[in-house]
Amino acid sequence: MVGIPRCYSHFVFGVVQFGSTSGVASAIASLPLGTTGHFVIHWLQSWLVSWLLMLPIVIFAAPMIQRLVHAVTS
Repeated sequence: MVGIPRCYSHFVFGVVQFGSTSGVASAIASLPLGTTGHFVIHWLQSWLVSWLLMLPIVIFAAPMIQRLVHAVTS
């Protein structure tokens, strides 16, 4: 395993969680292009753009979301 310190775990979680979520979302959005033969190219482009634009938001929002979740749950 990679020796990333646990204090950075929310960053690692954000990268893994958002990578998988954006991959699935962009694949679903690209499904109509499956019949034209451009699915893979479009999917990779849309995934990369969404990942680059949203990753910083996810990383910085994760601690606030975690505090909110802890506040509203018992």
